[in-house]
Amino acid sequence: MTILLLEDDTVLGETLHEMLSEAGYATDWVSDGEEAAEAAFNTRYDLYIFDINVPQINGFDLVESLRSADDQTPTIFISAMSDIAAITKGFSVGANDYLKKPFYPEELLVRIEARFGRMKHDVEYGEITYNPINHEVKRNGKLLSLGDVQLPILRLFITNIGRTITKESLLDLMEHPSQSALRVAINKLKHTTGWNIENVRGIGYRIEKS
Repeated sequence: MTILLLEDDTVLGETLHEMLSEAGYATDWVSDGEEAAEAAFNTRYDLYIFDINVPQINGFDLVESLRSADDQTPTIFISAMSDIAAITKGFSVGANDYLKKPFYPEELLVRIEARFGRMKHDVEYGEITYNPINHEVKRNGKLLSLGDVQLPILRLFITNIGRTITKESLLDLMEHPSQSALRVAINKLKHTTGWNIENVRGIGYRIEKS
């Protein structure tokens, strides 16, 4: 599968390009909207991954123009614009998914694999299985009902096994973030999943590879 990546942040662009290439995706990386438009004109891609605030042509206008030219290539926006107006506009111009920065690169890979069927099995850790397509969570085969706080936290942990997740990243997932609310959420998740979630003092939390 071929991917066109539009990202003007050099560090993030290099990270994503390397990760996608190592995962077996043929990936072209460009840093401004005009380059992306030219690449899309000259090459048929299977997926676009576009930042929005980029030089020359922004991601919104780029996707809108591609759709007007009958280019229906699936598109994932990656952006620091996290307000509901930006997300709504992203989908209205033709995006298929929207990933808010900051995010762990592996989360992008999970979404790609889920959308294109590369992930043949649920993500598993301990007694928990997570379906990245319908977001169902099961423990020992029994469906769990997780709320709006615990589900995104679980998803972040299970797609970042062995990596320390910062408190800031976890707090960003909460509607009413606070240190005490985060501690309560982590303790509830421990009880719900049976996971040993370790507190990395002063940094965040992690679960080790089994």
